[in-house]
Amino acid sequence: MRVVIAEDLALLREGLVALLRENEIEVVAQAEDGPGLLRAIAGHDPDLAIVDVRLPPTHKDEGLLAAIEARRRSPSLGVLVLSQYVETAYASELIGDDGAGIGYLLKERVGDVRAFLDAMHRVAAGGTVLDRQVVSELLAPRAGSTNAVDGLSAREREVLALMAEGRSNTAIAEALVVTPGAVEKHITSIFGKLGLPACEDDNRRVLAVLAYLS
Repeated sequence: MRVVIAEDLALLREGLVALLRENEIEVVAQAEDGPGLLRAIAGHDPDLAIVDVRLPPTHKDEGLLAAIEARRRSPSLGVLVLSQYVETAYASELIGDDGAGIGYLLKERVGDVRAFLDAMHRVAAGGTVLDRQVVSELLAPRAGSTNAVDGLSAREREVLALMAEGRSNTAIAEALVVTPGAVEKHITSIFGKLGLPACEDDNRRVLAVLAYLS
């Protein structure tokens, strides 16, 4: 796997580089800002870009905007956002219509190296990896919103968040300490309220929900 890293904190950036190289992952370029990321991607054609949300000069959302532009230019590029912050406005835009090849993890919640490396491989291969807190904030009601998600019950919102993480019905049941049958009923209700057809393919159903939310 060929990786580009966009992170302005040198210590963290070098730590990531060392970790990846120890695990035989090739870091082909490093960048400290959005324009640098785009140049690195154009020059090295990586499989995956690891991007912080807040980069110079304003440290607001430059990294996320650069990631969106990178995907526009290279739709097959995997993008793994690794940040301290959840920027919901642009996170939905980055996820896009299908969420394929996109990950969004929070730095403070990445404590398992193997899980992080697995997330990288899944995103590079076209999968979707979203931190539960990211999903929760994407699903949070907005003032004045008429989004159909607002009509879901608290339990349905929990189920939808777990679905968006890519969990199976059995895994959702275990997480919520309910029966698989109860989960199936909640999912049927969710799809009905969102106007989405139920689907046996777990990946397709998650992507359908993410597409609706975006």
